[in-house]
Amino acid sequence: MLFNSLNFFIFLILIFFLYWFVTNKSLKLQNLLLLVSSYYFYACWDWRFLFLLAFSTGLDFYTGLKIANAPQKQQKKMWLWISIGINLGFLGFFKYYNFFINSFADAMAQLGMHIDPFTLSVILPVGISFYTFHGLSYVIDIYYDRIKPETNFIAYSVFVSFFPLLVAGPIERATHLLPQVKKQRHFNYLQAVDGLRQILWGLFKKVVIADNCAEHANTIFNNYTDYSGSSLFLGALFFTFQIYGDFSGYSDIALGTARLFGIELLKNFSFPYFSRDIAEFWRRWHISLSNWFRDYLYIPLGGSKGGKGMQVRNTFIIFIVSGFWHGANWTFIFWGALNAVYFLPLLLLDKNRSNMGVAAEGRFLPNLRELWGISTTFILTVLAWIFFRAESLTKAFAYIEEIFSKSFFQMPAISANKGELISLALVAFFMLIEWLGREKKYAIEKLGFSWPKPLRWSFYALLIFTLGMYMQTNETPFIYFQF
Repeated sequence: MLFNSLNFFIFLILIFFLYWFVTNKSLKLQNLLLLVSSYYFYACWDWRFLFLLAFSTGLDFYTGLKIANAPQKQQKKMWLWISIGINLGFLGFFKYYNFFINSFADAMAQLGMHIDPFTLSVILPVGISFYTFHGLSYVIDIYYDRIKPETNFIAYSVFVSFFPLLVAGPIERATHLLPQVKKQRHFNYLQAVDGLRQILWGLFKKVVIADNCAEHANTIFNNYTDYSGSSLFLGALFFTFQIYGDFSGYSDIALGTARLFGIELLKNFSFPYFSRDIAEFWRRWHISLSNWFRDYLYIPLGGSKGGKGMQVRNTFIIFIVSGFWHGANWTFIFWGALNAVYFLPLLLLDKNRSNMGVAAEGRFLPNLRELWGISTTFILTVLAWIFFRAESLTKAFAYIEEIFSKSFFQMPAISANKGELISLALVAFFMLIEWLGREKKYAIEKLGFSWPKPLRWSFYALLIFTLGMYMQTNETPFIYFQF
């Protein structure tokens, strides 16, 4: 059941009605409704993996209690590693088994030894990377006495499987979401309207920007040997806006949907393409994952407390693991390592926290220094996305090699029907709105509030009309569902 499908909106209206008009007098019934609806939502993908979701939830709930009640540190550690081992074991089996076995076979072939790898036709359970990290953060926080274990299994299960965030995040923390789940919620009209507004913007990002750009990006990437360097760069640009519109669009819909039920989720994107350096980009892109790796991997490794050597080591570990989290392919690992290389000069010069505010805060236009920083960071990001999108490292390097050839100075190929030009115009409009709203939680949170009401509603009508124009009859999955 996709966020951009009719089925989801029928489902959402039904659950909203039951939540606020049938179960609104009882917190237990509200939470039970959220749990049942979340499991139904997940079953629409593949009901067989409900057992895996339920087992993971029960495992972490139980081990959390055992960690808290264990009388000795050694016993606490034992239960912690039981949870970590089983969770990462499932994740590794479903997501990485074939990658490891094929990589081992390739390594042996390089040494002159041929082996026939035993691979499996394994289906990746949707959302496993996200709900696994929910559970891991919960048991780790209990182990370090940051939180007390939850004794209400229904409330804990909602924390793990709340349907807006279940399949692609944001990666929530028990310290943030569980208190909201356990607290009586009352309908807030302004919060609900704000949620609808964010859902609208998220749908615009997905349907009008991401899906539209995907058509052009797929054509160019799938036939990259037929295009000039300038056309390949254009294809990389299309993918750059595709992945941002797709994933941040999902996050906007998730956050907006949660607001309809009186729940605030963690912010996952903060206008990353207006970043002035790579460090700022990673503070603004997939924020919940970046913060998860910072808190549960980077800091335990020593963080920034040691010398530069330790900081460099920890930085590469974080970025490479982050790349590997995204998928079982060397392209993702290289993408992570490349971002670490981008980050390295800032780390060595102690400038990785230079840009903590908003670009051109309080001003319409950036100054020359900000414009240079935004432009160079964006170009570096575009080049890195090529490795994320390419099927193999060989194809990624060939793609980039052609970009930096003489053919880069040719006019890019534009189709006869001007589809690319229309898409670029839509991207320009999209980025203008994002720029105007960059100081808010999402682009149209407050945009137009000072306008006359007819003009503001005309703007919303334009977004809805454009959505109708570009809504596809076949459902288009979100990119991050595969992670």
